Amino acid sequence: MIQGIDHVQLAAPPGCEPQARWFFGEVLGMTELEKPEELARRGGCWFACGDQQLHIGVESDFRAAKKAHPAFRVRYLISLKTRLNAYKIAFREDESNPEVKRIFVEDPWGNRLEFVE
Repeated sequence: MIQGIDHVQLAAPPGCEPQARWFFGEVLGMTELEKPEELARRGGCWFACGDQQLHIGVESDFRAAKKAHPAFRVRYLISLKTRLNAYKIAFREDESNPEVKRIFVEDPWGNRLEFVE
């Protein structure tokens, strides 16, 4: 039966790869993974995210996801906030659940991302 999540895919507009590599690779520190040749022709890129993967897929009629979103588990949320500030990337703190420290960020195309400690 179901054992967990293999990957999460976020949609992005055509030509998104340079921004994806900058944001997910440089800013967030994820390692890019090589896509199989057949899938590489479709564009987009993949990143390692712990034991899972994050896939950035090209969608020709792209519209950002404002409600549905992945939540990334992080260690030392304060360090991530410092890093985001250094790159001048806005984030919104959320204290609606006092048991969880979390922030929301938009990726370069406006998709909602959550980071949880």
